[in-house]
Amino acid sequence: MSKIVFFCIPAHGHTNPTIEVVRELSYRGHEVWYYSFDEFKEKIEGAGAKFISCNEYLPELKPGDEKKIGKDFAALIEMIADTTIALDEKVCNELKGVNPDCIVSDSLCFWGKLFAEKLNITYVCSTTTFAFNKYTAKMMKKGFKEAILMILGMSRINKKIELLRNHGYNVKNFVSIIQNDNDTNTIVYTSKEFQPMVETFSDKYSFIGPSVSNVKVEYEERKRKKIYISLGTVNNKNIKFYKNCIKAFETCDFHVVMSVGKDTVIEDLGYIPDNFKVRNSVEQIIVLQNTDVFITHCGMNSVNESLYYGVPMVLYPQHEEQGMVAKRVADLKAGIFLKGNNPKSIKDAVLQVMDNDDYKKNANKLAKGFKNAGGSKKAADSILKVIDTRN
Repeated sequence: MSKIVFFCIPAHGHTNPTIEVVRELSYRGHEVWYYSFDEFKEKIEGAGAKFISCNEYLPELKPGDEKKIGKDFAALIEMIADTTIALDEKVCNELKGVNPDCIVSDSLCFWGKLFAEKLNITYVCSTTTFAFNKYTAKMMKKGFKEAILMILGMSRINKKIELLRNHGYNVKNFVSIIQNDNDTNTIVYTSKEFQPMVETFSDKYSFIGPSVSNVKVEYEERKRKKIYISLGTVNNKNIKFYKNCIKAFETCDFHVVMSVGKDTVIEDLGYIPDNFKVRNSVEQIIVLQNTDVFITHCGMNSVNESLYYGVPMVLYPQHEEQGMVAKRVADLKAGIFLKGNNPKSIKDAVLQVMDNDDYKKNANKLAKGFKNAGGSKKAADSILKVIDTRN
């Protein structure tokens, strides 16, 4: 049996899709180690892997830093470089003892990729966003503020890259952190139909569709349409937006489930109508199975899960990567962009999606492609094939 080591960044949208892959590999009898962070320990161990905590090596984040990292590329590179250097001695020594057959590392978990290169271990990239290359990267439209932050942050980026080189890591440039290589074996958690410019990627890319937990719920007979609202797990503290959603639907004959994030104080939202259920968090894949329209921040994980269950969307992206995902949904006519953060715009957008069956039909078409893509079983097959080829 093979020994496989996973690495991921401390983000739900990047970790969750890997869990079912770990479960599949463990079920087949392979040994799996997973370097991650304490909040994911239960999920990882529940999937059959040995969990190794990296919490003490993660740079301390100040209030607001998570939101900054989501929009400031330089801040992201700094976090990745600092974590790599902090983990260097511990992980390299441990990996020499384990002697794994393969490292599977998230595309933004630069340290996993660097450890594989440094120790000459077979590497598989795990991409929970769209796959990126020089062609698809051009599709990401930076906002003015993001472009300025990028320019101003170049000196910080270059300093961190030089620091990595000084620690024995062969880093070409910052582009290599996010850009996939056509010679690198890569698992992509979406379908060929949903991936933009799929024809520009080599056969080393396995488009497996979303890796969704097998949680089934009985179909809910509903007299009212249901709306689900969530801005994800990071940039989700937006009291004004949530209040506007309440104003938009407080007098409507809709049932509304709104997940506002762990840091939002629900009492700050004021009056909550009887047709609303507001929680700090919900089991999203359960809610989506009985939802008519999803108002979403357009994180890749959320969009994948929405489409997997054939739920059309109202698209409210918060930064450029989410904007690219939203544009793909809109181009495939499975949702529409929210034109303004005010009650009328929110209500109008939801009604437009509800009243036009084409959005639901297009979401169902993508759902079919997702479910036929292979999922966690195909991902496990791809990883084991890479190992067998190298041995």
